[in-house]
Amino acid sequence: MSTKKMVLLTFVVLLLFLLVGCIPGDGTHTPDRPAGFFWGIWHGWLAPLSLIIGFFDRSIRIYEVNNSGWFYDLGFYIAVISGFGGISFVRRKKR
Repeated sequence: MSTKKMVLLTFVVLLLFLLVGCIPGDGTHTPDRPAGFFWGIWHGWLAPLSLIIGFFDRSIRIYEVNNSGWFYDLGFYIAVISGFGGISFVRRKKR
């Protein structure tokens, strides 16, 4: 394996470890300290990873149960729609 590929692989692995540090259901948010709008955005971006990790750990969910309500939902859906809906902008169109 070339040096560039090894550095890229190391970077991706470290990035994944950083990303899953704040995954929904990890106990960070309680009813006294609910997740808000920006946490909703973060959890929306992490939804695919949360889904995969949730297969192995039943306490992990794609959606934080202890949230602030409507504003958390808004942030979550903005991130999910922009993340997955934005894929269509980068796909090549067949001619």
